[in-house]
Amino acid sequence: MSDYRPISCSFYDELEARATTRQPCTLRFRDAPEAPIGTREGVIEDLYIRDKVEYLRLTDGFELRLDKLVGVDDRELRNYC
Repeated sequence: MSDYRPISCSFYDELEARATTRQPCTLRFRDAPEAPIGTREGVIEDLYIRDKVEYLRLTDGFELRLDKLVGVDDRELRNYC
């Protein structure tokens, strides 16, 4: 996927911390740049790479490409470099 843009390592660390502690969280994401922000609540089960693209999976099976994330809980991705 040539249009994939990796997220910052610092924000990835935030996701790993939630996955490790199995802390419930609220994901905010956009499927497209002009799309409204969607939300999903759950527990991050896994962070993984498929075809050179990073994803997360919640315990309910929901999967999200990490470059679609806007934020998690009170953390905004745009505030990380």
